[in-house]
Amino acid sequence: MDATRYQAAERLLRHNRAALVRSDKINPQWDGARFWYTVDTREGKRFILVDPAAGSRKPAFDHHRLAVALAAATGQEANPAALPFSAIALSQDAITFFAFGSFWSCRLDTYTCTPAAPATAHGPGFLEVPSPDGKLVAFLRGHDLWARSVADGREWPLTTDGREDEEYGATPFAPSVLPNKLGLRSHLPPALAWSPDSTRVLTHRTDQRTVRRTQIMEELPADGGVPRPITQRYAYPGDAHMSQGEFVVIDAATCHVVKARTAPEPMPLQSPIAAGWAWWAEDGSAVYYLSQPRDQRSLHLNRLDPATGEVRGVLSESGSTRVEPNQTGAMPIIAVLSGGSQVLWYSQRDGWGHLYLYDARTGTPIRQVTSGAWAVQRILHIDEPAGVAYFIAAGLVAEDPYRHSVCRINLDSTGFARITDDDLHHVVTVAPGKECFIDSASTVELPPVTTVRGWDGRVLVELEQADITPLLATGWTPPERFRATAADGVTDVYGVIYRPHDFDPGRRYPVIDHVYPGPQTTRVSPAFHPGILGQEAEVLAALGFVVVAVDGRGTPGRDKAFHDASYGNQAAAGGIDDHVAALRQLAATRPWMDLDRVGVTGHSGGGFATVRAMLTFPDVYKVGVAESGNHDTRLFHLQFAEAYDGLDPAAWVRSSNVELADRLDGKLLLLHGGVDDIVHVHHSLRLAERLIAADKDVELVIVPGAEHFFIGYEHHVNRRKWDFLLRNLMGIEPPRHRLAPVAPSMDLIVSLFS
Repeated sequence: MDATRYQAAERLLRHNRAALVRSDKINPQWDGARFWYTVDTREGKRFILVDPAAGSRKPAFDHHRLAVALAAATGQEANPAALPFSAIALSQDAITFFAFGSFWSCRLDTYTCTPAAPATAHGPGFLEVPSPDGKLVAFLRGHDLWARSVADGREWPLTTDGREDEEYGATPFAPSVLPNKLGLRSHLPPALAWSPDSTRVLTHRTDQRTVRRTQIMEELPADGGVPRPITQRYAYPGDAHMSQGEFVVIDAATCHVVKARTAPEPMPLQSPIAAGWAWWAEDGSAVYYLSQPRDQRSLHLNRLDPATGEVRGVLSESGSTRVEPNQTGAMPIIAVLSGGSQVLWYSQRDGWGHLYLYDARTGTPIRQVTSGAWAVQRILHIDEPAGVAYFIAAGLVAEDPYRHSVCRINLDSTGFARITDDDLHHVVTVAPGKECFIDSASTVELPPVTTVRGWDGRVLVELEQADITPLLATGWTPPERFRATAADGVTDVYGVIYRPHDFDPGRRYPVIDHVYPGPQTTRVSPAFHPGILGQEAEVLAALGFVVVAVDGRGTPGRDKAFHDASYGNQAAAGGIDDHVAALRQLAATRPWMDLDRVGVTGHSGGGFATVRAMLTFPDVYKVGVAESGNHDTRLFHLQFAEAYDGLDPAAWVRSSNVELADRLDGKLLLLHGGVDDIVHVHHSLRLAERLIAADKDVELVIVPGAEHFFIGYEHHVNRRKWDFLLRNLMGIEPPRHRLAPVAPSMDLIVSLFS
């Protein structure tokens, strides 16, 4: 085999793929009611200025004239197709930017560039949180929270009594290996929320003193020294102690601290502030936060008085399984209205995710606002004077229940309407002032069209149409969305199928099931952009495989019963029996799918599901590559296990691949990072040891310096995976092609999660 397939697959890896699709995404930078963004075109990078109220879209400046002016001022070459800056500050008649090591201002009437005062020299860095007015930033120093004036760089401590394991604004579970690789120290930005008037900070003191200490070994420290342990606070399922957060409100000027007059909140995994479970009222008069007991079968909304620290309960809901403010773990679908007198509350009590209006003073329901066999996914905007709520819903498109539609409804439950009057999937960004929204509309087959819309659905400005010409040139073809019947013989499940490059329906191709079991996210994106998991599937199709991805029962995005199939049942691996049923149904009408040669692969939860598929359906799955898999729930992070398997040690045992290792019959490759601080490497080591004890053949690759995502090692991990799949599913010897290494960078991390 020559290197052609590997070269095509390499072009589709996530760090390369972004350059193959032009004008598919915009990142708006708002300047009042206007915004600017950058876009890559065939002519190069362009800065675009949009005024939704005027209905205008135009270049933010003359790129050629600015390049000439900048070159004249600096004596350095400036290419108008690739200007040496990525951001601009707008004024009425000039723009300011940072280029060639200095700040510059360019007048837009004369196109004269002159040195500018470094007014933004003390602007927020990655580890800092700016205030709404942009005048202050807050950051962590040591174990305390500090503030800095953007104007003059003056710094002062907001707290002084923080100490190890009792830090202010610390994220309770914060992997450190990757931040250290990127030079970001060993922490994330602080978890805090500025008050709307920029005078106070809501944060928490994070108490981890009693949380289990776990250790992984850094066998090859960067300084070349002897192996040393990396210690984490990492609670296991059933542990008596988890992280706790004591809410505090701090005056940024006086540093006066008001503590919440209630017990600290459990924080098993994330900060409630970072997760959107705690927020300021729009007028700054109160802080609202959600709380939940460990069994997660109830959910409570609380009000914190920032002046006194007094806390009172607003409303609560209980259920027989977990009660969630959002199925996917995204921002809670909750809004406090009318100056705190009413609450729009998300509930799945009727079997679907809908909105209910509550009296916030008494905690009693007023009415159900939305209803039907579909689910609210996000609140976008509430126009209280008009009594209208705008939101995202899924399940209104018969062809694909995962597609999102923008909808409206009156708060008295009348007047429901879809304001995006098509059957596309809509990804929405709301303007800061809520005057309009940016809408990206696509499907898995159709590239996105991006517009600015008003709340009546009318297009105010047409922004971009994606250009996929370079992507098509690689041999890529769009996936096919399909519907199949689950293993129960009743439930519909959905997925996508990718055909190999240079597809020939007269041939038979090996099949790879690309898995991720949730239960906190879906495997398949309904949008054109496939996400990190879909990008991996595209790569495997370039190698010559048919690739299938399915969202089985137990994954989110639909009705409560569908999601609850995973509750106490993570052992089902996101409905892996549904995957088998779908494969057989697809192959019945697609003779080019060879079900005698089926492989399976996935990362993290997908690594767990890969091994689970091979252990439970050895007659179907003959080859597997499991990356960074959490193979033993009993020794994984308690949040994941307890949220989805419940407080049931027997369920944790059922979800352990280690206990089923003697069932392995196919060929398995385990890949794991030696310093993975999310799913510790002992998960793969324990599984390998049990496989060895059962005298089963297994290949194990531990990448000594790699963390969970193998950042900086992708070239080696991908090649080993591809080689293994080609040898064992295609029966051919891989080429000697070596993939180009990619150095760790913030851009790479952004591409990983975007």
